[in-house]
Amino acid sequence: MAEECSHNCSECSENCGSREPQSFLEKPNELSKVKKVIGIVSGKGGVGKSLVTSLLAVIMERRGYNTAILDADITGPSIPKAFGINQKVEGTDTALFPAKSKMGTQIISTNMLLEKETDPVIWRGPVIAGVVKQFWTDVIWTDVDYMFVDMPPGTGDVPLTVFQSLPIDAVVVVSSPQKLVKMVVQKAINMAKMMKIPVLGLVENMSYFECPDCHKKHSIFGDSHIEDFAKEEGIEAVSKIPIDEKLSVACDTGMIELFDGDWIDNLADKIEKL
Repeated sequence: MAEECSHNCSECSENCGSREPQSFLEKPNELSKVKKVIGIVSGKGGVGKSLVTSLLAVIMERRGYNTAILDADITGPSIPKAFGINQKVEGTDTALFPAKSKMGTQIISTNMLLEKETDPVIWRGPVIAGVVKQFWTDVIWTDVDYMFVDMPPGTGDVPLTVFQSLPIDAVVVVSSPQKLVKMVVQKAINMAKMMKIPVLGLVENMSYFECPDCHKKHSIFGDSHIEDFAKEEGIEAVSKIPIDEKLSVACDTGMIELFDGDWIDNLADKIEKL
């Protein structure tokens, strides 16, 4: 340390041992109260992150907690559709208010900002990352026990922004049975490890199809090796979601809060113990 150190690291260019590590965390709105933030991630698109995000929010709401969803998939938002939310974002000059689902889950998504939900979001990376930050800093989140962040695929700008700007307590990784997907998903797991964020568990979506007549399970996309994969990565909780027509219909009709299934209850148990 220099002899004439002012102890003001923001005005100093010296790389001394007493320099505090820089934090990129953004402060939430002063009226917000959020206890735990869980990221739902994957290295690949189309594996079911939005589905898992929705199911976890509904399960925790059913257990008596106040839940919220921050839809960080800015260019491909699907959360409002699953919950049957069509209204636009309301707010003041200084803050925005999330929509509320029928059961009370607080939700914010870019589809709620667009004139038409089918309008494309043609924005460059820095703008998209800025919107994600604003969903955290400008939205008034009221007494949230668990916030679930639906992440876009990959390990680029937005996931990095979320990991650095939001106080992520843990992540849930979503995959599907194909070996190619697992290779890409591993990138997301490694990113979380590099950012020193705990991985709560691994969810395999579209894991199997159960015949409604004989109840035999069929591996449509090949045999699952998800338990071995999880063991290799040191991940404990493994959940499997089947290909289920009722689940698809619930999402398509905005009735996800009425789903019936215990496929990821074990993961919800782990979240509850955070």
